[in-house]
Amino acid sequence: MSVSAGPIRPERRGTLVLVMGPSGAGKDTLIEGARKALAENSRFVFPRRVITRAAEAGGEEHEPMTPAEFAAAEAGRAFALAWGAHGLRYGIPTMIDAELARGRHVVVNVSRSILAEARKRYRPLAIVEVTAPVEVLAQRLAARGRESAADIAERLARSDAVAVTGPDVMRIETTGTVEESLRKFLAALAAIAG
Repeated sequence: MSVSAGPIRPERRGTLVLVMGPSGAGKDTLIEGARKALAENSRFVFPRRVITRAAEAGGEEHEPMTPAEFAAAEAGRAFALAWGAHGLRYGIPTMIDAELARGRHVVVNVSRSILAEARKRYRPLAIVEVTAPVEVLAQRLAARGRESAADIAERLARSDAVAVTGPDVMRIETTGTVEESLRKFLAALAAIAG
């Protein structure tokens, strides 16, 4: 995980953009689409999450770690934000702090469970909640083939478990095509960047 080269004295601090929402809403798809669309725009950074899941297990591209490696990294303060969900541990590397200080906008997929902590620690902060009706979530989770029926039921049960509210929240419903949803997401990022 490398830190991009760039200006040391930004005009202003970058915004931490937290992308959150229930499993199957399309967060990873939107983030990957934005990463590609904004590849030439140095104002945005899309760090990969560290997950205690093997790289070949499917899903988003991530930095894999064993549970023991993750625990050691967390103890060594390698993560700006970390949480557990679905039997896995997730971490956002501390490199985001340097990128924000350089004035870059950092876009990360996080659990809704860390929202209060992130709001205490980061300014400016923007939240993009990605949502879809529960029946759409169920179809998408089944189609990706990573979880058992019991796992899908657990993920769906959590879909409304944490309310995401506040003036810093933008919502994107992903019931249209991927292209339509990506356009909405890119518009939200452009609004955040000013």
